[in-house]
Order: sequence, then structure tokens, then C-alpha cells
Amino acid sequence: MYVCSCFGITERQVREHAETGACTPRQIAGACKAGTDCGSCVRKIQALLGRGACPRREALDPVVLTTAATTAATAAAPAQAAAEAA
Repeated sequence: MYVCSCFGITERQVREHAETGACTPRQIAGACKAGTDCGSCVRKIQALLGRGACPRREALDPVVLTTAATTAATAAAPAQAAAEAA
């Protein structure tokens, strides 16, 4: 099914671009021009991308990175304190 009629971009093409790292409508537009003419397809592209559509989203998300680093540091603190006490 066509997502962008202006440039003839299909759902499959949007998903392929997402698999190669385009995680936002702007990145999709940069990859294939979808959403850059009339803009009526931008919401369709957003829906296709959704949560989890980008395999690299968690790696790129600074909130996830910050939370993971904080959790790791908090988990390591008791073990480090026990090692120092011994």
C-alpha cells in the first residue's frame, strides 16, 4: 500500500528504511523524500514507525542510556562497598 502518493513510497519501503536506521519521519524523508511535498503522509509514517519499529531506537534514546547507566552504577555500589570492607 502506498504511504506517500507524491513520491510513490510504499509501507514496505518505509519499513526498510526504518530497519536501516531511519527512526523518525524526518529521517524517512531524508532517505526517500516521503512527507516532503504535501505532508499528508507524515502521520502514516509516524504510525508505521511507532514504538519498537526502529531496531536502534533504544541504543539512540538518551533517556534509556541514562537510566541504564544509573541502574548499573547503583547495582555495582553494594558489591564495591563489600569488597572495600574486606
